[in-house]
Amino acid sequence: MASKTFPYYLVSMDFSTPDRRLVAPDVSPYRHRRPALIATAGLMAVAVMGAFQFYSPGEAFGERPFGSFVSRRMPAAAPSAVAYGPSGGVLLRFAMPGEIVEYPLDVRGDPTALSYDWVRVGDTRATQSPRLLFGAKVRAPTTPGFYRLALVRDGKRRVVGGLTLAVLVPFEEKEGTMLNGYRIGTYLAERLAGNQDPPAGFLEITPRDVDIQISRHLRVADFLNHDNQETWPRYAAVSPRLLDKIELVISEITRWHGSARPIDLALDVKSGFRAPDHNRRIKRAARDSQHQYGDAADVAIDANGDGRYTAMDSRMVGLAVEIVELRHPSLVGGLGIYTSGHTRTTYVHIDARGKRARWRG
Repeated sequence: MASKTFPYYLVSMDFSTPDRRLVAPDVSPYRHRRPALIATAGLMAVAVMGAFQFYSPGEAFGERPFGSFVSRRMPAAAPSAVAYGPSGGVLLRFAMPGEIVEYPLDVRGDPTALSYDWVRVGDTRATQSPRLLFGAKVRAPTTPGFYRLALVRDGKRRVVGGLTLAVLVPFEEKEGTMLNGYRIGTYLAERLAGNQDPPAGFLEITPRDVDIQISRHLRVADFLNHDNQETWPRYAAVSPRLLDKIELVISEITRWHGSARPIDLALDVKSGFRAPDHNRRIKRAARDSQHQYGDAADVAIDANGDGRYTAMDSRMVGLAVEIVELRHPSLVGGLGIYTSGHTRTTYVHIDARGKRARWRG
């Protein structure tokens, strides 16, 4: 019998960040016969040609039909493609406690009489009584943390993999400079009207959460504040727009290599979230740095695949950022290339502030 397709929706940091300097696999058959400089020049040529191609922006999160319902047994389910953002690589969705959210899901099987609950990452127990799954909306847990959606029917539960829901601690719970014993500091907008609004909320991070993948190439640990506080839980702001932008930059660089097999480019996150209290102690840091809003990251990427982080890599990453912003104007933001003697290592600042900014350090 021919299957039918229905439109169906669900919802689905310093403690030291480990240095993931992986040596990228050989991506060119010539790299042992020609100098690395020639290979890099070739990649740059491919990148420049890509800058002149015009693409429509990636598909926004939205409704789409999916799922073929072929049996009345407990259905199999997976997040739909649009759930991972324009980059296809964002693995974290965000919600405030108890908020109604959407979680696009492909369901294969009979969707009737389904309920849902939430299972905290690292646990197996449900955190609430099952709620009837109806239409496009589900309700997030009321306690901050990281969760997976589970489908429930007739006492059976099936956890949906692929996406994690992060329930944030609302900004309003910060008391003065502190949040639950963790020092955040004061945002400019708390003292001076007209400045950028503080983040709506913060990830609440316990030691068991630091290795959770929040995108294809980034973990929770990459956004921990490098301020040497030892208390747990810790807190960080993270922007999903930044995650999409970084993943698109990595995809663009990977495309230049033209390999038919996946390429594991080495990536080192120098700095992700910086709380205002920590940011004011950073030399040459902007007073209202985007790092304070979870909207910026300083990254080193081995763009030419030679096993080192060099100034040439940073320039290539900068070019990839320019191309991504051409294709995705909604992700426009800051680009700072740091290759001078002011820094011990070369890296690139990437943010998604909503307006174009360029500088060198």
